[in-house]
Amino acid sequence: MTQEHHSKPSSLAGRARRLFSRENLPRSRAARIAIGVLLVGGGLVGFLPILGFWMVPMGLTVLAIDIPVVRRFTRKVTVGAKRLWHKLRS
Repeated sequence: MTQEHHSKPSSLAGRARRLFSRENLPRSRAARIAIGVLLVGGGLVGFLPILGFWMVPMGLTVLAIDIPVVRRFTRKVTVGAKRLWHKLRS
């Protein structure tokens, strides 16, 4: 008999938090900001091979660590998206 592993599926936000935890990013604030700007910039040309539009939210997530304006923006977008999701599901 095999034992099934029942774990709560991780949310996209939870996976993003683990991916962008302080341990996975450079300690230098300037390096984190540079990485975030490069990701957003690469996402803006997402129609090219390798680069993709997925890079924009990833870059904003990295930038939100150090820039309060971006943090507030991403929080508002996340809350709005959750509200819309719950409204559409009910």
